Amino acid sequence: MSQSDLGGLTTIADPTRARILRLIRESDGGRALVGGLAEALDLRQPTVSHHMKALHDDGVVMREREGRRVWYSISPEHAGRVDALLGGSRRPVVEPDLERITEDLAVRFRGVFGSETVQATVRDSYGLLSRGSTSPLLASRTAAFAATRLDALSRAHGRATTKPTILFVCVQNAGRSQMAAAILRQLAGDDVIVRTAGSAPADDVRLTVIAALDEIGVPLGGEFPKPLTNEAVRAADVVVTMGCGDACPIYPGRRYLDWDLEDPVGRPLADVRAIRDDIDARVRALLAELVPQSSPSVPQNQ
Repeated sequence: MSQSDLGGLTTIADPTRARILRLIRESDGGRALVGGLAEALDLRQPTVSHHMKALHDDGVVMREREGRRVWYSISPEHAGRVDALLGGSRRPVVEPDLERITEDLAVRFRGVFGSETVQATVRDSYGLLSRGSTSPLLASRTAAFAATRLDALSRAHGRATTKPTILFVCVQNAGRSQMAAAILRQLAGDDVIVRTAGSAPADDVRLTVIAALDEIGVPLGGEFPKPLTNEAVRAADVVVTMGCGDACPIYPGRRYLDWDLEDPVGRPLADVRAIRDDIDARVRALLAELVPQSSPSVPQNQ
């Protein structure tokens, strides 16, 4: 165990900090304000701020500023240690109704795939998403992920489409790839099929990423981190990787781009904005190549 790991464990072991982490873990959205924590613990805000500084300095929690408010959430790198200390998981997970999900997708893909293929894809998708996940939305995410995989599989097996398919891949599928995909969807609309994946996906998209997109009017919608699968790569015309090394399989006939981008994890919103703007410029250039008639440009003030 490294010295930094030992420091993190020592920090977490303090009884007051353990109570703080439990409140953050169980709060709505997995984040909390110092004021709310102080009220819940019946402590003075300076006392809570002192403990939050210690937790932040050791990397146990992350800070995300929204205007004048500063939200704290548990760092993904320490989530396992926090769970081990506090016991249980961060949120209760309800077992999805895989039979219902399979039946609905069998109707959607009627004439394309048999029920056995749909069932196998649903169960495999659930298995991939549920590894270490504490999301309360596991059922709907399983359905969405399985539908995306079945659609990609159909295209990989020759289902005709004139629209280019772009796959953005990063490590956690919670920052760079989500920003690139959201911006491309906003710019291209229905002209391009956009997918994302991660070599080691996180539980949720970073709050600072959502904030950085929202302030320029780009919605993330119901997107969430998804594992990288072979059919997603086979169905893509262009695969854009961002820091995931050799995790992405190589198939002939695909165009591969590697974008050297900073990772927004744990960065303040100002840094995430700069990463977002870098991605925005790259996405616009890529779209101009894929759909030349669109030639997107930054709107000018009237």
